[in-house]
Amino acid sequence: MAGLAGCATLPSSGPTGKQIEQSAAAPKDGSASIQLVQIHAMTDLPTPSTNVSPTDLLSRHADTPTDMVGPSDILDISIYEAGVTLFASSGIASQASQMSTPGVQVQKLPPTRVDDMGDITIPYVGSLHVAGLTTSGVETVIRKSLTRLSQNPQVIVTLSQTITNSIIIGGEVSRPGRLVLQTNKESLSDVIALAGGYRGSSKDLMARIMRGASSADVRINDIIEDPALDIRIHPGDRLMLVDDPRTYSILGASGRVEQVPFRRSSVSLAEAVATAGGTNPNLGDPAAIFLFRYVKNAKGQETPQVYHLNMMQTGSYFLAQKFVMQDKDVLYFGNAAANQPSKLVQLISQLFSPILTVTSAVSVIQNSNN
Repeated sequence: MAGLAGCATLPSSGPTGKQIEQSAAAPKDGSASIQLVQIHAMTDLPTPSTNVSPTDLLSRHADTPTDMVGPSDILDISIYEAGVTLFASSGIASQASQMSTPGVQVQKLPPTRVDDMGDITIPYVGSLHVAGLTTSGVETVIRKSLTRLSQNPQVIVTLSQTITNSIIIGGEVSRPGRLVLQTNKESLSDVIALAGGYRGSSKDLMARIMRGASSADVRINDIIEDPALDIRIHPGDRLMLVDDPRTYSILGASGRVEQVPFRRSSVSLAEAVATAGGTNPNLGDPAAIFLFRYVKNAKGQETPQVYHLNMMQTGSYFLAQKFVMQDKDVLYFGNAAANQPSKLVQLISQLFSPILTVTSAVSVIQNSNN
């Protein structure tokens, strides 16, 4: 009886189911009680978390044309003049710029960079503000500025290097760097493909989209299952592909204790229990399967919550198939209270086993001498 009274001090893989229920209802440290949900029916299962559309988290972005001009863009500017020309009389135009049509000359200006204020400088005109205009709009501004200086000038502007209509993509892609959007209708999966595709496993990759001061995360595997998450990418966005595998932890009296990565986008509790090797028949209690998780309340605050599943009941196996695991869940197999006396017997056996072995060896030696 004295030995049985000391069973509580024997080594254990963790608390029993009753101990977890008691500590959740009345924590010894005086903190608030933790909600414990008994899973008996489908209505007791937690609602699977729905993927929030990244567009709800990112700042609104107005549609922009593909040829919009902005700071740091490099422009190629060609000015055509007929008759007595401004640039020819000034010596700027070269012989190579002479066109076959008599009296018409073209002057191609050196590559012109749009400065940080959104301005460019044109000879004999000065500074012109062009940021936010399309290339055709820049042509109109330059042509009007030359009207009083040249006879019927015509201007052609093209984008040599595009910064405004581009994004930065990095992380787990084959070709990180600056990517120019050719249509301004490219989706998330489009730009990943244009960057050479992703590296690694899609189930472990998360795309982080940064737009101004806001950001949103999208898992690559979720895009495959829900095309609505394949949102449109806008100029100026920054995209980072991060290797961020989802995992859950297995603790307690299970067949194995470890951190397990998600093999697919969705893993059920039944699959997680099977991956853990089930309850250890020598230590665990199948009636004490617990899952620990943080959930968000109505105010958006994370609160701890515990779910209890009794695998000794037939219906629990069906419920476990509908219980969806989440990232960073902790699956705990409760320790069986009934195995404590057997532990005491094992401990006593381990203590006296060396003595019995020595006694047996001495007896054999004595018998052999006789």
